[in-house]
Amino acid sequence: MKTRLEEHYVTAVRPALVEKFGYSNVLEVPRVEKVIINMGVGSAVRDSKKIEFAVSDMTKISGQKPIVTRAKKANAAFKLREEMAIGCKVTLRNVRMYEFLDRLVTMALPRVRDFRGLNAKSFDGNGNYAMGIKEQIVFPEIEYDKVDEVRGMDIIVVTTAKSDDEARELLRGFQFPFANA
Repeated sequence: MKTRLEEHYVTAVRPALVEKFGYSNVLEVPRVEKVIINMGVGSAVRDSKKIEFAVSDMTKISGQKPIVTRAKKANAAFKLREEMAIGCKVTLRNVRMYEFLDRLVTMALPRVRDFRGLNAKSFDGNGNYAMGIKEQIVFPEIEYDKVDEVRGMDIIVVTTAKSDDEARELLRGFQFPFANA
């Protein structure tokens, strides 16, 4: 069963990209490959319970249990020991990815305080887009009263596009609200 956003990609976005860039084969058309969500929890160094709250929030947001990321090296300045839990991340593909992108664009981004659009220059040169959100409470799945601490997260959208222009047009087709730059 295809999600609403995946159906929109097949019926509207893909034909528009073929027309604009003149692809000869449907498999050349850029598509979203995966979405990676990362949440750093620096306060978990002092209180190990914080990582459990972060994992719980990210599970609600993504619909998938994240893995806990651990420190590779010890750092005395941050009171950090090797193998200490310092964050969590999740990689979404296929149905969960499209559902997350749909919720991100239609529900979460409009709820961001003082939102003026996404930075259109946050592409990495290979067609991948990275963005940050300062509060996890913009997602409707998170209950504001049960949040122990407001945490930010990084969201990376990995595409098969060969250039940033192709990826930008792909994400515009998904109604990503880029600021005029």
